[in-house]
Parts: sequence; C-alpha cells; structure tokens
Amino acid sequence: MGRYALLPLRFFLGITFVYAGLDKLTDPAFLASDGQGSIGALMESVRDTAALPGLVDLALKSPAGFGYAIAFGELAVGLGTLLGFFARIAAAGGALISLSLWLTVSWAATPYYYGNDLVYLMAWLPLILAGAPLLSADAALAGRRRGRARGGVPLSRVAQVARRGR
Repeated sequence: MGRYALLPLRFFLGITFVYAGLDKLTDPAFLASDGQGSIGALMESVRDTAALPGLVDLALKSPAGFGYAIAFGELAVGLGTLLGFFARIAAAGGALISLSLWLTVSWAATPYYYGNDLVYLMAWLPLILAGAPLLSADAALAGRRRGRARGGVPLSRVAQVARRGR
C-alpha cells in the first residue's frame, strides 16, 4: 500500500496545475499587460514587497509574455505530472514555478504559512525525489527498456501470469 502513497499528491498537483494553466489561458483579462485582473497589474502590485523585485521587473518587461509563459508552464507541468511523463522534470518545473511565485507574489503574506506558493513548493519535493514509479508513462517506458535489455519483447502482465501458469 505504501507504494501508492504519492499518487494522491501527484494527482492533486497535476490537476491543480492543469487547471491553473487553463484558467490563465482562457482569461483575457489576466493575459493583458495592464488593467484590473491582469498579470501586469498583479506584478505592479507586488513589486515593492517581493523578495526578488528584479524578478518582478523582468516580468514587467513583457507582462503578457510572462503570463503566457507561466500559463503554458503550469499546463506542461500539470500534464507531465498527471501522465507521469518525465515526472521528475515536471516536478522540478512545478517547484520552480512555485518558488518564483513565492519569492514574488506571495512573499508578503503574513504569517508566512498564509502564502500557498511555499506549500506548493514543498509538495513538489517528494515528486522530484521519487518521480512517478506507478501508473505513469515513465514506468511503462522503463518496463519496455528492461524488456529490451533482456533481449526480448516485454510481456504484458497477463502474458507473464499465463506463462507462469503453464
């Protein structure tokens, strides 16, 4: 049972990041450079309280471009996590997004545990360490590689059970 322990975390983070990416991509106000609800207005509002104001300044050079980058990054991280495809890389991407948002957008949250980006950053760490060894594209590809390394075609689970039954 312990081998399934990370699945709820993986599915939660994957679904949340897919949702966050799609939410941003379908919200024209968010992807604008300025105006209420825009990424530009958000970045302007956190500029003076961010731990790394230089990072905010970089985003303000092209707020819409930064908004698209974050949205597509969240979508890629979420899909990679859900499918377990390059799962450790996807988790590292999720951690990087969460870290950058923590150091900019939610840095001023007081007390610190009110800022959800820090919690997301910590939640990505077990998936960076463990990857997605179950119910994942990575596991399927690893199984195929093991089968090729033995010099044969990998058998399906049903074929393996049937072969042992003879």
